[in-house]
Amino acid sequence: MARVLHNLLIFLISLALKIRVLGYWSLIYGYCALCAIVALLKLWWNIVLRPTTTFQWVIRETPPACLNDTSLGTHCYVRIKESGLRFHYVAAGERGKPLMLFLHGFPEFWFSWRYQLREFKSEFRVVAIDMRGYGESDLPLSTESYRFEYLVTDVKDIVEYLGYNRCCLVGHDWGGTIAWLFAIHYPEMVTKLIVLNCPHPSVFTDYALRHPSQLLKSSHYFFFQLPRFPELMLSINDFKALKALFTSRSTGIGRKGRWLTAEDLEAYLYALSQPGALTGALNYYRNVFSSLPLSHNHVRSPVLLLWGERDAFLEQEMAEACRLYIRNHFRLNIISGASHWLQQDQPDIVNTLIWTFLKEGEGRKSYRN
Repeated sequence: MARVLHNLLIFLISLALKIRVLGYWSLIYGYCALCAIVALLKLWWNIVLRPTTTFQWVIRETPPACLNDTSLGTHCYVRIKESGLRFHYVAAGERGKPLMLFLHGFPEFWFSWRYQLREFKSEFRVVAIDMRGYGESDLPLSTESYRFEYLVTDVKDIVEYLGYNRCCLVGHDWGGTIAWLFAIHYPEMVTKLIVLNCPHPSVFTDYALRHPSQLLKSSHYFFFQLPRFPELMLSINDFKALKALFTSRSTGIGRKGRWLTAEDLEAYLYALSQPGALTGALNYYRNVFSSLPLSHNHVRSPVLLLWGERDAFLEQEMAEACRLYIRNHFRLNIISGASHWLQQDQPDIVNTLIWTFLKEGEGRKSYRN
């Protein structure tokens, strides 16, 4: 009798797990279908309003002058033997000084760190990379090439290629996710971790499943699972959606800080209009649901988390929850009026807070700005 009950219990647990997994993927695919329907309606409306221009876009042939600004650093390339991929990065500051490595988010590239490259090169060897699939770095076509473990290994390989075994790691948005993961898996290689507007991956997973409002703000995660269609929607009307992402009142840069100049915007359009560029960027999203939740999630490095108060994509409540996974000094700054792109629209405040964190002793409590 006891054996029968034991087998029944195992069966029920297994069944419950299968039902949970089925419900998880049903939610994902159901939301994908809903987002696809909404996008199709937007496409139809665009065709009605702009029948001659909807399917017109221009591949920018020449980079704007700001991408060759020598004050930002030197353009360099490295081919990693293990992956075979070539990475582009911009570096400044004296070789041999402590390494500060910058990881950008979606849909950006090294240029998003222009204010920080100028600021921190006096005391650091500053390096802003184009992550795989972005800018002048190689763009693997396979979705599988963008799994978390490959993205984290890229960071390790680049740090070692640069001649270091440790770095101060700075990440924003998707670059923040990779920075969290790198600090989890290679704690001995991170002296300090600085993350901008990106929650710890475990916080995001738990919070989004319990808060429909965040699930709605994260609807692009589901839409981007579709093949090819998201690339089309981001390209129509000469990349109108991308322009709006950086400049609109609801999501754009500079609502209370520095505006994105016309030349800055052209820099983004130059990078993202190249063949395959949008697919490389979107492939980061196309692996996310199979990579979460994490099996390891504790961070042992000192952490600074900067959060733009007016982030249109991520709810602020997730910021404080990150403390649960940090086994070291944790400092949180909520920056009033800052958008999701806070290192660009509030660079002076961001840079000051980073300097404070880099120079302060351990054990101080987090505070709000």
